[in-house]
Amino acid sequence: MKYALVTGGSRGLGRAICIRLAGMGIPVIINFRGNEIAAQEVSDIIAGNGGKSELMKFDVTDKVGVEAAIDEWERNHPEDYVGYLVNNAGIRNDGVMFMMTDEGWHGVLDTSVNGLFYVTRRLLPKMMMRGHGGRIVNVSSLSGLKGLAGQTNYCAAKSAVIGITRALAQETAARNVTVNAVAPGFIETDMTKDLPQEELIRMIPQKRFGKPEEVAHLVAFLCSEEASYITGQTISINGGLL
Repeated sequence: MKYALVTGGSRGLGRAICIRLAGMGIPVIINFRGNEIAAQEVSDIIAGNGGKSELMKFDVTDKVGVEAAIDEWERNHPEDYVGYLVNNAGIRNDGVMFMMTDEGWHGVLDTSVNGLFYVTRRLLPKMMMRGHGGRIVNVSSLSGLKGLAGQTNYCAAKSAVIGITRALAQETAARNVTVNAVAPGFIETDMTKDLPQEELIRMIPQKRFGKPEEVAHLVAFLCSEEASYITGQTISINGGLL
């Protein structure tokens, strides 16, 4: 059986993505770092909709923890493998560069870039060995394309995600593994609740923030068979904000 693993799956975009993928009939592994209550709530919603899910606790920045958690899962699922991977885990720690701490820089890069590397590297061999291939969707951001003042760390991290996506897609294409990125603009999540929404809405042609479910539908499409010839792409979802 092909499972989906969604990193940072307990809240925000991850939560919506888990629910949407489960709605496609894909069993979902909900990764979380610390908020087990929130992760269990997502699992309960999936079960209530007739879907299947499991929880998997690890910090994506902890290489040893990532490998231990996946090793244990594989021991318990000898006939299954992760055929869908959504690298969604990410954090913000905004500030202008001349005042940014080392921790503020490295924390953001470690989560989005090193975390993506540790999880993807661990899962790729089995994904590439199977005849059915797989799907990898990396969550980047408008910030990774546009650049925003006060977010040099976040912009660097999300730009790196796009570069990784383009290169990895070429490495895996012959094994029927597609690799794409989505670049959300301003979406209504906990990560954006501290932003000046009224001011930002004036910049967006559609005059609203997006909904997590809208991003989840895009991710679901990229995981589907209908998207089998799409790889190495970054798809923006931002209400027309250029």
